[in-house]
Amino acid sequence: MKTNDDQSRIKANFSRAKLLIIDDNDDQWMLIRRAMQECLSEVTPIRASTPEQAIDLLSDWQFQEWEIPKLILLDLYLPDSQEGWGLLRQIKTMPSPFNHIPIVMFSSSSSAEDISTAYQLGVSSYVVKPTDFKDWLSYFQEIRSYWWETITLPPIQYTF
Repeated sequence: MKTNDDQSRIKANFSRAKLLIIDDNDDQWMLIRRAMQECLSEVTPIRASTPEQAIDLLSDWQFQEWEIPKLILLDLYLPDSQEGWGLLRQIKTMPSPFNHIPIVMFSSSSSAEDISTAYQLGVSSYVVKPTDFKDWLSYFQEIRSYWWETITLPPIQYTF
């Protein structure tokens, strides 16, 4: 049973909630957006299809805390892993609050080396991408349950 504290935390997590999705595949984006509409309709998905677009968005949000996403989904292959690793490193070296946004890396790769490297570089989670829409629905239901209904997301705090 959810307590008043649980309800307050969940409400805070959903407040102005945005999810930055960095994926270069248009077909995957269509599946992601559709699954989010069904499972996370309160959250606004924002897509960047290149590392440059992602950095531009984050830079634009530098002084607009209401625009900062509460979570980032980062595809490792943009289209190759070097771009994904490079973007992850860039985000992790950005000033606060950007370097504190939880990052879930998702990829078609189940390589132990990729998974290990991702955690060494600071991702919060690593998930192998679903292959069909039913699995995307399950994936986003789990994201909803864990990232929005279970944990407390960090508040946005700028450091200058």
